[in-house]
Amino acid sequence: MSIGGTRGAEGKPRVTVLIPALNEAATIAATVRAVKATGLVDEVIVIDDASEDGTGRLAEEAGARVLRRAARGGKGGALNAGLAEARGEVIVALDADIGESASEVRHLIAPVLAGQADLTIARFPRARRKGGFGLVKGLARWGIRRLTGLEMESPLSGQRAMRRAVIEDLGGFASGFGVEVGMTIDAARRGFRVREVPVRMSHRETGRDLAGFLHRGRQFLHVVRELLRRMGGGAAE
Repeated sequence: MSIGGTRGAEGKPRVTVLIPALNEAATIAATVRAVKATGLVDEVIVIDDASEDGTGRLAEEAGARVLRRAARGGKGGALNAGLAEARGEVIVALDADIGESASEVRHLIAPVLAGQADLTIARFPRARRKGGFGLVKGLARWGIRRLTGLEMESPLSGQRAMRRAVIEDLGGFASGFGVEVGMTIDAARRGFRVREVPVRMSHRETGRDLAGFLHRGRQFLHVVRELLRRMGGGAAE
């Protein structure tokens, strides 16, 4: 798909931050304010994926432009809806639940603006509590290494900044829990410079309870699917 972008008055590439959100009233305002406070971002677009808790209103009050979806379409669909409205040459995807730690996005944006990377991926600190057993992360790391040679510490991180040309070449954001793994592999195989950047971000962590194990089970299957689709050679369709 054809995606354009614009530059600011001083010739600096515009930066658009896309934040998909579903029932994130507890954190969305803090996330938006922290992003805007960096001074590096020209527009913040929150895609409210049919929330029922005032997420959209709170995001708007915090200074974001809000796109409200009448029906839930998932993270990938929400990001694509935001991308269609974005004016930036640099596109950033952030989760809605990272709150004040969203200020760390500056470390993702800087290398892209400086021409040092085409796609940056946030490397989170070690989790504060035990979640799963590392199976999904281990699988993702193995798959990325096998298919691209890249060594990734945070292969599942959804906090990313990229030149608009990257997401244009990849055909937009994919759906499912394997979207990040697929994006990393496809971008690297197409010659884009992929770089992990350490940040001090934090988000809601899943624990060792039924909901957490179910989530990681779905995630594992989605990652397997994305890896299998790419084992035969080129990027997934």
